[in-house]
Amino acid sequence: MTRAYDELGEAEQVEVLRGVALRAAAAFGLEVEGMALALHGYNTTFRVDGRDGRRLALRVGTNSHSTPEHAVAQQAWLGAIAAETDVRVPEPLRTPDGGWLVSVDAEELGRAVLVTMASWLEGPDAEVLEPDSARALGRTMAALHAQAAGWAPPPGGALPRLDAPLFGDLDVLDDAPGLTADDRSVLDTARSRATEVFDRLHRGAQVRPLHADLHGGNLKWHERRLSVFDFDDAGLGLPVLDLAISAFYLRGGDPALEVALREGYAEVAPLPEADQADVEALIASRQLLLANALLVSTTAEHRAQAADYTGVALARLRHWLASGRFSLDPGGG
Repeated sequence: MTRAYDELGEAEQVEVLRGVALRAAAAFGLEVEGMALALHGYNTTFRVDGRDGRRLALRVGTNSHSTPEHAVAQQAWLGAIAAETDVRVPEPLRTPDGGWLVSVDAEELGRAVLVTMASWLEGPDAEVLEPDSARALGRTMAALHAQAAGWAPPPGGALPRLDAPLFGDLDVLDDAPGLTADDRSVLDTARSRATEVFDRLHRGAQVRPLHADLHGGNLKWHERRLSVFDFDDAGLGLPVLDLAISAFYLRGGDPALEVALREGYAEVAPLPEADQADVEALIASRQLLLANALLVSTTAEHRAQAADYTGVALARLRHWLASGRFSLDPGGG
């Protein structure tokens, strides 16, 4: 019997998706000279070399919750950012008939997947930020927020509202294996506190497009310039949420990095006003979202990590609930 996609190992999954990527490239009108895996994670990206000399990034929405309307808005926003700002982003490629994306039937996955293409960004992923790149991220984030304040999706495009801790994803946290009664109590309390903060901050507030996933894995630091990619999580929310999401990935490390992030933002625009306890709840909500996403991922590596990661997430959430401050290293403070 043929195994289901989510039962395959990583190499087998990548080969399945390579076929999807080749079909998608043809739909974009590209003759492929070469294709190499760039990342197989939540979604899957291939570097594609065209026979016309172009180098492009092809992104398969392997686990993406984006609808076609979301993908249209994401790609259109990328094009607007490239045209209207100095922020370096991949420039989206359109299909021969002017579309922003293609939908490819993937029998092996049992469904169709959305695929987008854009120009390839040179340089390594930023991964671990340093003070200079953290400050540059703050400036870049503020520039994105300023541009987004006057931009709206085109006809046929829409962005989801990011006004709840799980961004509208199905909550499966209670289905994590091995939860104790105390674990469930921690999850219940964390969700309740985070939800109260989201509800209160969004009451009557103006929202705008946010990237909503600005961390080192979605940035390139090349020739002392920052590039931003992966807009798959983009949605309508409050600027403070973007700052909180980036801060999540800096917690447990050098405190100077978060200071640099905020200083960089303030060089371009006033920092969003928010009580620090509310900011900590927004940061902690990122932990809820990531733990939840790992539990439903079809990617082989993620499935192998899910149970252990739930335990890590619970330790971090316990620390936040007890201390009022979120940390990736609760043992270290």
